[in-house]
Amino acid sequence: MSDRTGDATETVVACAQLALSVGDIEGNRRTALAAIERAAAAGADVIVLPELTNSGYVMRDAAEAADYAEPVDGPTVTGWYEAARRLGVIVVGGLAERDADGAIRNSAVLVDASGVRACYRKAHLWGREGELFVSGDALPPVVQTDAGRIGVLVCYDVEFPEWVRTATLRGADLLCVPVNWPYAPRPAGERPAEDVRVQANAAVNRVFVAACDRAGPERGTSWVGGSIIVDPDGFPLAGPPAEDAEHLLLARCRLTEARDKRIGAHNDVFADRRPELYGPVLEPPPLPASNVNSNSDSDSNSNSNEHTTERTER
Repeated sequence: MSDRTGDATETVVACAQLALSVGDIEGNRRTALAAIERAAAAGADVIVLPELTNSGYVMRDAAEAADYAEPVDGPTVTGWYEAARRLGVIVVGGLAERDADGAIRNSAVLVDASGVRACYRKAHLWGREGELFVSGDALPPVVQTDAGRIGVLVCYDVEFPEWVRTATLRGADLLCVPVNWPYAPRPAGERPAEDVRVQANAAVNRVFVAACDRAGPERGTSWVGGSIIVDPDGFPLAGPPAEDAEHLLLARCRLTEARDKRIGAHNDVFADRRPELYGPVLEPPPLPASNVNSNSDSDSNSNSNEHTTERTER
């Protein structure tokens, strides 16, 4: 959309890593709209905002989530649409949504100058989110836009490679992923594991991915600050800042490059698939070893693993 080099149109993709505050609905709206303005002024065509941009994340209970939720035609998304129309950009952002049936959802919308193009409800809920939200049961949308074909997922969804692939098999050039990644300790010198997973998803699907994290301490929770824009080889084009602070990431992307799934002269990540062999992926997982073997060593190991594999909610 923004520039041309040879035959390829370059699209400027932005992640606006914002400092949000739970329950400060008006303040969060102002913060998001100001970020959209800044990103557009910097040349962005596609602007990704964090998960639950309107509400903040660390909610005490379902009643609080319901208080902060709003319909897709409420003031938050209406403001994003009006900005998208005025500035000629595409906005993907997360919100606490109250759907037409009154269910509270962890959702993300894609809006452009023509209006709301898609509303996706997070299918894979993390931690206590299951106490606050009703999960979605529809595939991630893939929307044909002026920039290219954009898919939308939310946070924990990207940890399920089967789910990511449903969007890329339907032609997504760019996956936009609003996230809230709470900070958890990691070994010295290591990158955030959340970013590693995003890079892996980009590489194995040969697709661009823009994951937008948040900032701002909230009820004792700090954040990875891991916003990142990744190319189809899995390499970062921008980010991650990896700090709990506001950042605006920008990257020039030739989105049509994601339509070439070849790796070298002999391989193609889609054409080489063997779906006739993948049936077990759809089968229920086996019972954990601790449920099958009740001896004391097994129980001890199971309890130990329970503590070492716990992760901070996100």
